[in-house]
Amino acid sequence: MSTSSVLYDHPGPRARVRNAVLSVVFGVGLAALLWWVYTKFDQAGQWEGSLWKPFTEASTWTQFIWPGLRQTLLAAATGMVLSLAFGVLFAVGRLSDHWWVRVPAGAIVEFFRAVPLLLMIFFIFYGVPFLIQGPVSAFWSVVIGLTLYNGSVLAEAFRAGIRSIPAGQAEAAYAVGMRKSQVMQLILVPQAARAMLPVIVSQLVVLLKDTALGYIVAFPELLQRGVNDLSANRGNVVAAAIVVAVIYIAINSLVTALANWLDRRTRRRGFRVPKQATAPRDDAQVTEPQG
Repeated sequence: MSTSSVLYDHPGPRARVRNAVLSVVFGVGLAALLWWVYTKFDQAGQWEGSLWKPFTEASTWTQFIWPGLRQTLLAAATGMVLSLAFGVLFAVGRLSDHWWVRVPAGAIVEFFRAVPLLLMIFFIFYGVPFLIQGPVSAFWSVVIGLTLYNGSVLAEAFRAGIRSIPAGQAEAAYAVGMRKSQVMQLILVPQAARAMLPVIVSQLVVLLKDTALGYIVAFPELLQRGVNDLSANRGNVVAAAIVVAVIYIAINSLVTALANWLDRRTRRRGFRVPKQATAPRDDAQVTEPQG
């Protein structure tokens, strides 16, 4: 039996030639575009050594890059943990059998998915202090905004993952006497997390990049410190933006590589049924067949 997908036809000789030609044309076009960008920056003097020299000095990294990177990683890590918890909690809430849990959970998720993240951060920093009669720090304004928005998106991802699991697994768990909380915790949620891992990782990468929106409340993250503040002192905005972009690409690549490693690890080991999920065996009821 052929293992190829019935939804994909392998290209024939003419299609392979056409694909090769299109690849060459696209490659040449991309190279031409990059060369045009390079020449334009060169004409503007953006490749001069004096603009890049600050990145060879330790003070640039210790005063601008590293402090901003540290705040970015701290806000992203906190937001990731809280967003995952928010997503699992509200995904389970939306799947509840009780309408008084399901309806409010759905309303909260849909509301925070609809509100722009920039507006949410702005409101938390400037609007919430009027409600609580106290200030909200820039750090927590960014983290709470990231949690509410990305947690709502992850809640939908988890809900889709849970619904994609065959119903027979949950029915078998109920048949051996497990409660719904146990079915969710031990069977459905772990499998949903594995099934939706690419979506989860993509959203966490988006969360990391969205920390740059903290500029609206003067949060000293990597973009604010590494581009705005540094270029204001050294006048090298293009060079600073390129260096910061490389740092973002490196961090996101590490997050993606970690997710791929976790995916390969879980595929090799598979999901083991926890001891709590196994049905008790009554040896007294086991009889040997009579020959």
